[in-house]
Amino acid sequence: MSAFRALRQLTASSSRAVARPAARSAPLRLATVQLAPRASMTAARAFSVSACRFSEGSTDVVLAQKLAEELKYEKEAIAEAPAEPEFLKTFKEQGIWEIQDVTGNDEVTLVRKFGNETIRLMFSIADIQNAEEEPEYEQEEGEGGEDQPLHSYPIRASFSITKGNAKGSINIDTMCQEGAFIIDNMSYYPDAQLGTELTAEADWKRRGLYIGPQFDTLDVSVQEEIEKWVQERGINDNLATFIPEYSEFKEQKEYVRWLDNVKNFVDA
Repeated sequence: MSAFRALRQLTASSSRAVARPAARSAPLRLATVQLAPRASMTAARAFSVSACRFSEGSTDVVLAQKLAEELKYEKEAIAEAPAEPEFLKTFKEQGIWEIQDVTGNDEVTLVRKFGNETIRLMFSIADIQNAEEEPEYEQEEGEGGEDQPLHSYPIRASFSITKGNAKGSINIDTMCQEGAFIIDNMSYYPDAQLGTELTAEADWKRRGLYIGPQFDTLDVSVQEEIEKWVQERGINDNLATFIPEYSEFKEQKEYVRWLDNVKNFVDA
């Protein structure tokens, strides 16, 4: 019974009580006192039901079902695949790079030692979400020709190189695509902390510094020597192949985690 109907009944009962003879006024007052708590209880109960209904959207159930279906599909696909892909197992067995991957973050860091140098590589899995598929006519033109790389979309990768016996750091911004690194620029920071920190303050300070020329504007012989210097430190085609593979592997895990979190929130 709604609060409005309860109020109408209460009003009607009171009106009927006033219209009756005065001789029965005392019992009627007692009846009126008894009716008031019942009307209040009915109104309170009706309000609680309305509040419960307003806290749940009409689309919650359908959305939760769709999320559950997608989550089930993705988990079944993961269950069929090995817990650790072969490419990841091989990469770890080489023992060159250490993978620093925090669950819930879209950035991945690889770290290695090279003599007295510490090399850090950072890339983001968000880049593979922004990659656009090639038009169908371009794929048709490529049929019958050379095999295209499995992962042809670009992923930005940034390297920082520091030395234990020297100040400063060298940072190299690259684009990882089609199994190779394409260097955009190579910069030097006199403060190693400034060159490696990922804070907003450090980023603001770096914006005012000269970061060096565009790589492709350097003399060709200088470009070639820098590329040799970089490759000697393990920044090579094998690493360029690993980055997109690991990006897809991590993105899949994060997507399943996202589905689970959103579904649990909608169900709550």
